Amino acid sequence: MSNPNDAARTATPGAEEVAAQFADEVVTKALARDVALPYGAGTAVLITLDNGHDHNKPNTFGPTGLTSLGAAIDAAAARTDIAAVAVTGKPFIFAVGADLTGVPQVENREQAHTIGRLGHDVFRKLGELTVPTFAFVNGAAMGGGVEVALHCDYRTVSTGVTALALPEVFLGLVPGWGGTYLLPNLIGAEAALKLIVDNPLAQNKTINGRKAHEMGIADTIFEPADFVEESLRWAARVVNGAVAVRRAEVDKGEAWTNAVANTRFQVEGKLNGAAPAPVRALDLVDEARYRTRDEGFAAEDDALADLIMSDQLKAGLYAFDLTQKRARKPAGAPAKELARPITKVGVVGAGLMAGQLALLFARRLNVPVVLTDLDQERLDRGVEYVHGEVDMLLAKGRVSPDTATRLKGLVTGSLTKDSFADADFVIEAVFERMDIKQQVFAEVEEVVSAEAVLATNTSSLSVSEMAHGLRHPERVVGFHFFNPVAVLPLLEIVRGERTDDATLATAFATAKTLKKTAVLCADAPAFVVNRLLTLFMGEVLGAVEEGTDPEVADRAVAPLGLPMPPLMLLQLVGPAVALHVSETLSAAFPDRFHVSEPHRRLVEANKTELFGSDLQLDPEVRELFTGGDNPSTGEQILNRALEALAREIRIMLDEGVVAEPADIDLCLITGAGWPFHLGGITPYLDWTGIAQKVNGAPFHPDGPKAI
Repeated sequence: MSNPNDAARTATPGAEEVAAQFADEVVTKALARDVALPYGAGTAVLITLDNGHDHNKPNTFGPTGLTSLGAAIDAAAARTDIAAVAVTGKPFIFAVGADLTGVPQVENREQAHTIGRLGHDVFRKLGELTVPTFAFVNGAAMGGGVEVALHCDYRTVSTGVTALALPEVFLGLVPGWGGTYLLPNLIGAEAALKLIVDNPLAQNKTINGRKAHEMGIADTIFEPADFVEESLRWAARVVNGAVAVRRAEVDKGEAWTNAVANTRFQVEGKLNGAAPAPVRALDLVDEARYRTRDEGFAAEDDALADLIMSDQLKAGLYAFDLTQKRARKPAGAPAKELARPITKVGVVGAGLMAGQLALLFARRLNVPVVLTDLDQERLDRGVEYVHGEVDMLLAKGRVSPDTATRLKGLVTGSLTKDSFADADFVIEAVFERMDIKQQVFAEVEEVVSAEAVLATNTSSLSVSEMAHGLRHPERVVGFHFFNPVAVLPLLEIVRGERTDDATLATAFATAKTLKKTAVLCADAPAFVVNRLLTLFMGEVLGAVEEGTDPEVADRAVAPLGLPMPPLMLLQLVGPAVALHVSETLSAAFPDRFHVSEPHRRLVEANKTELFGSDLQLDPEVRELFTGGDNPSTGEQILNRALEALAREIRIMLDEGVVAEPADIDLCLITGAGWPFHLGGITPYLDWTGIAQKVNGAPFHPDGPKAI
């Protein structure tokens, strides 16, 4: 409530030009009405943000929506008969940030700069009125939704809020409408950086309403049933002085310095400078303790202008659309009406992967799941693993006691496959050998119905060959999960030569119920993710075989900001498993896939751990990796790995392994955790010119599009 003259700011220059870029904006209107505050506190203007749709289409702020909110605030500012202004949202939704649909159409830095200024010019009015302003955060609040609340003098939050976040860094932006200035000055740099940097880089983690109150973002908290009414009562008491809001003093000295330094160290360790947004956000928070509001907001405008024009943001928005839009409409999926119902699931095997699958099927499909194995001890361990995982879910409060009991009852074990007689869907998770898998399917076919789906979790073997010799090869389908099953969303669905539409439709319907991201793949060696990761890792191991120091080779790809370096990934996957996939691909494509001798020696020596507890390379592993007299530099290794990827992706697309480059990227993002700032990989290969150099053309001539 600083300067009364600031409330009536002039229209943002260039706003109309920018609005033209957002032709598809779903306008969130600011609907204002007078509300009589209790306890004789006077009249409040209550502004409700509402785009006219239900909670499935959340409120967002585009240029026209911002103009609507600005007009509502200006109308309130012009009045002398009100005691307060409050902002809330439609049922279940406060606001989830900026409307980004028009960002790809932004043509220059000035237009990008205008987007930042427009948000500031509107939101800051709430902090500069002559009467108190309140945000009643009734539902999901993200990005600009959190920022509009921060501009208010006071905030209430509902216990029903399940998602509150500042996700901008995840996409390639910064919280640029006040977030990097207001939040650290409200709750301190350490807590603010949790929301601004840490959570976005931790798979876009959100907090709930209780946590927001605990952190000091909200001043008080109420239950959902009468949230707005209770918020108005509380606001009335603030207005008439019955409630005085006291906030902890923010340490702008050593604590602030240490928080920024610690987060900067973590960001550099994770991303190695590959993404500019986290670093820019850190710089803004670092300087927020010294800057005035005007200076802080101007710095955010500059940051937004730079980042909106960046390749990383374009890649991030493309990746977001992949996971939110393309993932919901898988290319090549048959009509869902062809899918058959599933009332019971069989899992062949009782190892770790089989146990993970059994738990997932029981939780999501809510049907009986039977594990089979040849050994009673292994079978018991498999069922015990599932029950132990259920107990952990119960301890964490993620399932109720009744649900835990029911889940345990759904998962059982049997030494005979006769228990599959009434199963509609049987998936094998046995050793990765063709003869073993063929034997398993032959045995299962003897007891199941002719319509039961036989699914294989193979990571590299031919689904068509696996089905050879069966009476009903048309019901065999690849159903390849990624480990850990509960974390990685991707499910590669593989159509064999004789897989029919009903089987494929059932596979896609099941994937949807399992809440997995399904991508249709042709029956090609190692499908998508393992084919590309094996190639990528093979280039690094090839450099080691030629004489490059293994740690130099491992660090070579750090500029990409991948989830982990290649040798750590090799340890996670397991050297023996990775070698099997490498041998499969080398047999299929000997001109492009080479089996590394150091890798083979690693497996022959039964080394499963490449790194010690100090994360340093095991000396015995280093010795196994020695050899060759033609070392490469890190830059050379990175270039050869990326060029190999570009070449192989083009071949895969020409072969029809997947429908489009977007499917390659979706697979790498959801199956390997490759980052949004690369857009998976093909946008990066385009903007760096590698695709053009290797293939003679970019993957996305008109820019990356998810659908």
